[in-house]
Amino acid sequence: MTVHFIGAGPGAPDLITVRGLTLLRRCQVVLYAGSLVPPMILDEAPAGARIVDTAPLDLDAIIAEMQQAAAEGHEVARLHSGDPSLYGAIAEQMRRLDRLGIPYDVTPGVPAYAAAAAALKQELTLPGIAQTVILTRTAVRASSMPDDERLEQLAAGGGTLAIHLSINNLANVTRALIPHRGAGCPTIVAYRVSWPDERIVRGTLGTIRDKVKALGLTRTALILVGQALDAPEFDESQLYDPAHHHVLRPRKKA
Repeated sequence: MTVHFIGAGPGAPDLITVRGLTLLRRCQVVLYAGSLVPPMILDEAPAGARIVDTAPLDLDAIIAEMQQAAAEGHEVARLHSGDPSLYGAIAEQMRRLDRLGIPYDVTPGVPAYAAAAAALKQELTLPGIAQTVILTRTAVRASSMPDDERLEQLAAGGGTLAIHLSINNLANVTRALIPHRGAGCPTIVAYRVSWPDERIVRGTLGTIRDKVKALGLTRTALILVGQALDAPEFDESQLYDPAHHHVLRPRKKA
């Protein structure tokens, strides 16, 4: 018996990995993260599987489901949205399982920032513009942020910001970033990326809040901030430059 933590991807049912889907199809118990996991993925569970929405459950109740499955010798698919390594709260679940001696493994998934970049048909890193992507969030009702991870500090270093779980905190986000990035800094809100009702809202730090407010977007959205989001002119990568050589592309003979 094993508990399989599986990244279900950003929303589209075909963005779960082959490995994740294979594991799901053999598990007799499926625990999933509420409305963040599309029903079409749950349809892949075996006939007769116990399927539990964990949104209303606390940690003790979730672990109790895993313990019951272990006692019955049933494998568990623990479906998390996106990639479970980002804000998936799997560390505390794995710590409990370690104490109980219940084996588990982790299967990665497509994270929201990657799905957003694909929907935008853009790179988040561009030569000469940005070579760093910072994944972060802000604190509203969730766990507090460490003192040295405040947006003001992260923004000062440049790069592209991918701010999770913060759409309801957008006013504070723009207020914190404008002094460092400027009101004209390109900003995008990607709402329910890869779902049928996906929306992409483009603007700047100075305009994005009003645009999002007008649309009534209040959850399941990623905030992207940085010059790479709107940079028609940028240097070409050295990777494919004719003068660039490496072990798989030896220097051309004169």
